[in-house]
Amino acid sequence: MKRRTLLASGAAAATAAAIGVPARAQDVTKVGFVYVGPIGDGGWTYEHDKGRLAVEAEFGDSVETIYVENVPEGADAERVMTDMALNGADLIFTTSFGYMDPTINVAAKFPNVKFEHATGYKRADNVSTYSARFYEGRAIQGHIAGSMTKTNTIGYIASFPIPEVIRGINSAFIHARKVNPEVEFKIVWAYTWFDPAKEAEAATVLIEQGCDVVLQHTDSTAPQAAAQAAGDVVTFGQASDMAEFGPFPRVSSIIDDWAPYYIARTQAVMDGTWESTDTWDGIGPGMVGIGEITDAVPAEVKAEAEALRDAIAAGDYHPFTGPLNKQDGSEWLADGEVADDGTLAGMNFYVEGLDGDIPS
Repeated sequence: MKRRTLLASGAAAATAAAIGVPARAQDVTKVGFVYVGPIGDGGWTYEHDKGRLAVEAEFGDSVETIYVENVPEGADAERVMTDMALNGADLIFTTSFGYMDPTINVAAKFPNVKFEHATGYKRADNVSTYSARFYEGRAIQGHIAGSMTKTNTIGYIASFPIPEVIRGINSAFIHARKVNPEVEFKIVWAYTWFDPAKEAEAATVLIEQGCDVVLQHTDSTAPQAAAQAAGDVVTFGQASDMAEFGPFPRVSSIIDDWAPYYIARTQAVMDGTWESTDTWDGIGPGMVGIGEITDAVPAEVKAEAEALRDAIAAGDYHPFTGPLNKQDGSEWLADGEVADDGTLAGMNFYVEGLDGDIPS
């Protein structure tokens, strides 16, 4: 099994090529991963790295994986991707929304390298996109949150005002309101994917404002720790199980399972069958998992949440099913109408009942 965590410089790679020293055996497929946070974040990056390790376990010495963690979204990302390509990567997974333009830019310079960008929407002949329908998991969290809140005030730690995050807020709110029409959401925009200090501060602010349930779309376990310290505050794991905070305050979780996708796309490169595609899977195909709903959740609520999970997985229910209005009261979805993927992919509005504006 081959793995490296540090990249040689482009100059070193060029020198090796000039003197005829191969960087690796020709039958070894080299796969790179670019991470926005540390692999030990306990959330988003941790689960992506589990997918990388699954690739190694699946293919053994036929694959070499490399990764770089804590890569800011912007020029640094483009530099890291370029270094990976120069150092012989056959396939590069770029695992954060803000890597979208850097991925497209670098891919144009390396047409023989395959790129896979997580959560974005720009594709090219050698760039695929992939994401998970996290909003399906948010529906289940919203149901539990709306059922368990005593203050009727639910907090939400949001990362960046992009469609992925807005979808999650809307889905959680819709399903919290279905079981508790008195629920209100307070949203704090952290403007980070991973910053434990900021995330802890956001959680503390929400708790001080009366929120006894806190959801998060950020990657660290800091909000869980803040809730645990506060006492009677319900939380949910984000991207990973965050099981160390169960059975309370963490009563369930959204778990991202990237391993099957990473294995399949690596296999496609090996087989020469890789094509540019757009993948958006959810609970049914297994890309989104729902962590155990603990006994801290009332038995009736737990049964309802599990039934909702199963209905979504089977395709019998869609979390965005009308009647639903936009925040300004205008009709969005008629009774029984289901949102189309195009609208969801570009969602830039709140549903009726949510207070506040989406930051520009």
